Amino acid sequence: MKDTAEAIVAWLREQVEAANAKGLVVGVSGGLDSAVVAHLIKRAFPNDSLGVMMPLKSNPVDMEDAGEVVESCDLQSLTIDLTATHETMYSEIRKRLGNTFNQQNDRMADANLRARLRMSTLYTIATNHHYLVVGTDNAAEWYMGYFTKYGDGAADLQPIIDLTKTEVRELASYLGVPSQVVEKKPSADLWAGQTDEAEMGTTYDAIDAFLKGEPVSEADQAIIDKMHRNTAHKRTIPNQFHTKKER
Repeated sequence: MKDTAEAIVAWLREQVEAANAKGLVVGVSGGLDSAVVAHLIKRAFPNDSLGVMMPLKSNPVDMEDAGEVVESCDLQSLTIDLTATHETMYSEIRKRLGNTFNQQNDRMADANLRARLRMSTLYTIATNHHYLVVGTDNAAEWYMGYFTKYGDGAADLQPIIDLTKTEVRELASYLGVPSQVVEKKPSADLWAGQTDEAEMGTTYDAIDAFLKGEPVSEADQAIIDKMHRNTAHKRTIPNQFHTKKER
């Protein structure tokens, strides 16, 4: 893990220099992945790194954990409550949709808007500081498409995208992430009681095993294959239609 941490820190510095930027910013949710990234950007840029906490229908425990994360790595931070912004925007959208509003998609549309508002906030802050926005997706989430397109999936840099969830947890322990964050059940905090594994229908252990080429159950294999196939559009650039044939 020491070698992994040092390699990522070096890569982050290279990317910032190549972009002629000054530093890095990450959203800190109180979860494992963002905690690891928070520690990494602090190591890469001790004086030019920032963690942003953005409560929005959030579990208060997660916000407390987020506060402990930034304290654990002495990361400069700020909190921006997006609750009122989200309520104004989503209620206006629903009102304008009128009788075409699809109640069955309400929960997911609401959750995706929250993720995109948070990313918009990070980019606004990044522009102000001339920083790059750092993402927090791991290998399992990326392969499964378990992220919001143009939300948490939209970032300038993805430093832990090659690490399985197990490896991220090991890296967290090495970096000194608070133990309650390392051990907590993964959740995108989309709604009360939501957990990643319950929503996906499989476990991170199974996904990690699959990514390492190890055997998994037929049920897990079917879920993994289906999610990967159905979310392919999230991992590619926008499709482009060309009226002229290539010569």
